[in-house]
Amino acid sequence: MIRKILSYILGAVFFFLLVAARPWQHDYKRSNELQDEQIEHGGAAESSATEKFSPGNFIFEHIGDAYEWHILTYKDFHLTIPLPVIVYSKTKGLNVFLFSKFHHGHSEFNGFKYETEGEYEGKVVEILEDGSRSLPAVDLSFTKDALAILISLILILWVFLTAAKGYRDRPGKAPRGIQNAVEPFIIFVRDEIAIPSIGHKNYERFMPFLLSVFFFIWINNMIGLIPVFPGGANVTGNITVTLLLALFTFTITTINGNKNYWKHIINPPGIPWWLKFPLPLIPIIEIVGMIIKPIVLMIRLFANITAGHIIALGFFSLIFIFGEMQVAVGYVVSPLTIAFTIFMTMIELLVALIQAFVFTLLSSLYFGMAIEEHH
Repeated sequence: MIRKILSYILGAVFFFLLVAARPWQHDYKRSNELQDEQIEHGGAAESSATEKFSPGNFIFEHIGDAYEWHILTYKDFHLTIPLPVIVYSKTKGLNVFLFSKFHHGHSEFNGFKYETEGEYEGKVVEILEDGSRSLPAVDLSFTKDALAILISLILILWVFLTAAKGYRDRPGKAPRGIQNAVEPFIIFVRDEIAIPSIGHKNYERFMPFLLSVFFFIWINNMIGLIPVFPGGANVTGNITVTLLLALFTFTITTINGNKNYWKHIINPPGIPWWLKFPLPLIPIIEIVGMIIKPIVLMIRLFANITAGHIIALGFFSLIFIFGEMQVAVGYVVSPLTIAFTIFMTMIELLVALIQAFVFTLLSSLYFGMAIEEHH
């Protein structure tokens, strides 16, 4: 029954994507520049063949979030999936529509516009009566990263529910299928991360979170390495996602902290009194350290995943950079660039697992320190 429900959900999601997919030009900023150039010179702007390649724009366009999902580009043909824009304004109320309504970012729709420059560049803004722009009161619009998270959550649910069904239907028997694939990782998280860090007595109550965060990070890292839809989204390279994961760890650590944990922060034993009173230097340092821990978790995951994508895209950029200098040089550099990119991808496969392991390990260490009993 659960498998049927999941299959219906997946079918509905992909049906929506197929219906919503429409080919249209998505390079808003460049389109605006060409229009300005036409107005300034009174004629046609120079063709795209003579446009200067910008490695920075190329890289950040691919690793950044967006209101649409780019699928395919062939010459002047662009196939993208416009995502739902959900905004609430005090004057215009709730508005729900597809991002394609903005037509290349030039037109308005229902008093809203996608800004391609200025203070609100890359955001959906409300156009006020006096012509000025402001952000909507509430913006719950779907973005590429949000859709990627939804897809990964459906995949994770399917994996866990299928594995759980295998344990329930075949108790005590050898695992097979999905159950056989995920069991080594579940045992690894339990025996190599949770038990050594938290202890046999208390590790079980933290296992649901540790398993969830391990598989969420790992699966999204792996999906992010796939260059075609539904892969390619930079979910764990989005600092807001890593911030939320770190906040989960911080919240669980703070809530589960026992008397001994808070005593070592507020009044650590073995420290000279003059370092604690009247100026509480050590307590201040301990509190700052408690806050820095989730920040380190956030930045480590964000920086490592983003750096991997930037390096791979940087190698690709070399083809176009040398090709602009001399077409023949571009052809010569291409095999070397592709070889380096494949090599980096192999390393990224390892990094995807390592970063999931490191985040889970550090979270379990923080949990272990929070519930450690006084010796």
